[in-house]
Amino acid sequence: MGDAVSADELAARALGKLTEQGQSLSCAESLTGGLLADAFVRIPGASQTFRGGVVTYTDAVKTAVLGVSPQLLLTNTAYDPQVAVQMSTAVRRLFRSDYALSTTGVAGPGPDEGVAPGRGYVCLATPQGTEVREVDRPGTRAEVRAAFVRAALELLVSHLG
Repeated sequence: MGDAVSADELAARALGKLTEQGQSLSCAESLTGGLLADAFVRIPGASQTFRGGVVTYTDAVKTAVLGVSPQLLLTNTAYDPQVAVQMSTAVRRLFRSDYALSTTGVAGPGPDEGVAPGRGYVCLATPQGTEVREVDRPGTRAEVRAAFVRAALELLVSHLG
């Protein structure tokens, strides 16, 4: 999906599909800091489908709230596809939603734990399993955060068809 389709249009499309199917959505965010949840709640009628989200900006909170493995965080850092999987799986269970999205990565301006700004992962947890996508979109903090929101929305929309 090209950038011609706005994030608002992607979010509206996803919510429309989920509403038609009577299904729900939640999200777990790190570097996006609530922007992903905002993409959904900006859409009128989002409450029919969007159950809520959590922002887990530190490793300690990822572990305490979502049960992300402390060993995984220590060994692989938060910028690992398995962290994105654990985040989305946990928030799906926490909110008892049909679908859940997660975002984890480096917003910048500089690298963190050897990972360049704009790098990380988004994950979609579904009743059938999980799908992870790597994101590599360098830019300003605002551009990186927007790119991760867009990547998560595109992942959801492509899954829903």
